[in-house]
Amino acid sequence: MPSFESFYQEYPCSYNSPLNCDRPFQTAQQIKGAKFCLECGFPATLPQEAQIKGNQGTYQIASFVGVRGLGRLYSGIQLKDKQPVIIKEYLLPNRCFNESETVKRKDTFKRVGGVSLADSRIQNFRLLETREAIADDKGERCYLIIKGIEPSQTLGKYLIEKGAMTSADVREVLNQGLQTLQFLHTQKLRFPSNQIQLGITHGNISLDSTLIKVENNQKFSIYFCDLAIWENLFIPPIIAQPAPARPEQDLESLGLVAFYLWIGRTTNLSSNQPLDPRDNQQWPDTDSHLKQFIYRLIRLETPFESAEAARQALLQLPKEDHGDSSVKLRSPASQVIKKRFPMPLILLGILALLLLSGGILYWLLPKKADCRNQYIQWSRLVRNFSEVPNVPSGQFTYTGEKDSTWSYALTQPVDKSRLVNLLTKPKPDATATFNYESVLSSNENNPIKSIQEVQTSKKDFAITSLVDQITDKLDKKQVASDGLLVFVAFNKRDSNLANALGGQITLEQLRQIYTGKITNWQQINPKLPNLPVKAFAPTEPEAISKFQEIVLKNVPQDEALFAAKVTKLDTTKTQNQIRSETLEGRTTGIISFGIISKTWKQCTGYPLAIVDGKKSASQPLFQRRSRRSINPSDDLCQHDDYYVDVTTFQSYPLGYPIFVVYPKDSSRLRGGSTFAEMLTTRQGQYLLSKVGLVALQPMPDEINSYACKSVP
Repeated sequence: MPSFESFYQEYPCSYNSPLNCDRPFQTAQQIKGAKFCLECGFPATLPQEAQIKGNQGTYQIASFVGVRGLGRLYSGIQLKDKQPVIIKEYLLPNRCFNESETVKRKDTFKRVGGVSLADSRIQNFRLLETREAIADDKGERCYLIIKGIEPSQTLGKYLIEKGAMTSADVREVLNQGLQTLQFLHTQKLRFPSNQIQLGITHGNISLDSTLIKVENNQKFSIYFCDLAIWENLFIPPIIAQPAPARPEQDLESLGLVAFYLWIGRTTNLSSNQPLDPRDNQQWPDTDSHLKQFIYRLIRLETPFESAEAARQALLQLPKEDHGDSSVKLRSPASQVIKKRFPMPLILLGILALLLLSGGILYWLLPKKADCRNQYIQWSRLVRNFSEVPNVPSGQFTYTGEKDSTWSYALTQPVDKSRLVNLLTKPKPDATATFNYESVLSSNENNPIKSIQEVQTSKKDFAITSLVDQITDKLDKKQVASDGLLVFVAFNKRDSNLANALGGQITLEQLRQIYTGKITNWQQINPKLPNLPVKAFAPTEPEAISKFQEIVLKNVPQDEALFAAKVTKLDTTKTQNQIRSETLEGRTTGIISFGIISKTWKQCTGYPLAIVDGKKSASQPLFQRRSRRSINPSDDLCQHDDYYVDVTTFQSYPLGYPIFVVYPKDSSRLRGGSTFAEMLTTRQGQYLLSKVGLVALQPMPDEINSYACKSVP
């Protein structure tokens, strides 16, 4: 199938990929009833609670899930029996399909969208079970209704998160996949039109059209979805249409999937080009029998006659041999080439082909996002603590405020330890140790005793965000970013502040709330609940200082009103109070703020996007599955499903830098600057991101670009 970035070029999308862009979703969230993206005119996502009428019932949208293949996914229910369904929405946008093409494809979709056994038997052959195919008579959308709840992720996402599979797991993927293909290729199947056909090819097997469900005992099942017979109907006519698939192509595609899962990636790390299974150096050396089998599947050795023959051969395959060096696998084609042509000519030919291909790609794809450019800064970092040079010997004592972000971060678990343990002796082969001792400032409005400790040589260095008053005798280096998240209750999704506010609030509204000028939520908007505003602030002096600086602009009168009118309460206690009032059935008007590490992995309060003046709302928390900013319909109780997007955070109004502050005096050992160097290595940035701080640059394990499909 062609690259998705080449689709829908008639729409001037900022990401050059309208289907994967988040702007259509944002438009639907911000403007009730919006049908098209405000930026480029591409069809917007369906709103929550939208209803779709079919022949077998009416279905209601619960939430937008993300994009897979050529369609958008939504969770939903069938209204009659309240049974869960997944709704896949396909698009026929009018700039890409003319009226006659749209009508023809809709009719075909209703006839072939989904398959079942002709004799109505119910058998689990790990093919997603469809309920019905619906075409919108007046619009440009079609819907495939899928029964139940889908397995959690595609093999493509599994590969990104988990890495390479063992050869035993790859064998199991092949076993299940071949069993499903045997079913597809040989059984009598019924289409929605009641047409019966003996066998059908999948035609679209890939990492992104195969789902995986992992059980608690680590056993897994794979499921095929997105068959080409209906998926390809939505490829715009300007794009070259795939030829009808044959059964042997399914075997070849499954073999490539197995190859990628075993290698653990889809691209060559040195060239960033797709992996070539003909390159013998790319293969693991743990199971030569499996390697030989995959060679046959992808037709580099004698191909199998059918899925049934391939599965029987797989079941009889000897167990993994842990790299029998006596077995050397080469495709017959490579052996013929070796006999016919001298090696220098082969190398020259390959080089010429690579240069030609590179030139063609460069000119044909000038607008495609360069994934590697996103990580140039990351690639230039020292890899880990052990590679930091010239680490001085000695014991260094550093400091920070007692209730600061850094004091809290050090207590957080990471990589089966705690951050403080990992940073006390970060370089095992060096004699440098770094011990942390917090200090407590007596004056809340001037909480920088940690800086004074460094200036008076009582401590070797400090870590803080409060550096406005450091002297010219001190130096500083940013090692991460921190920020404040403002949150309100959102447990009751039908009537709560997060939904009513549209998931956002302005800096000016915050200023008026925290100086007592807004005391009821209807003062912001008459459509909001008639509730008194209950404003809380956290107890960390550092957080309060940054709030006063950013929101109150350090205006003395506003600071005095803030101190007099706002109750200070530990962030966890505030969340507990929201939870308590919600459980009692009350709609709570509580609003509070806190540092990211205390507020992002909780689901009692919804972190609002922040609007600064006339700028667009900024929401730094992103949903992992769809790579978009969160919204009040997301389930934030699934803590691993969202993260802080580094690029977005760089313009987040309530963000601020964290510095290591140390003496310029060259006669003192350079403990502070060395510690800062360690924290800005790849290892250091990874650890800081795990405890709720924001890294200085995007990291490759956060694939946040809509156009980037894989990053080495």
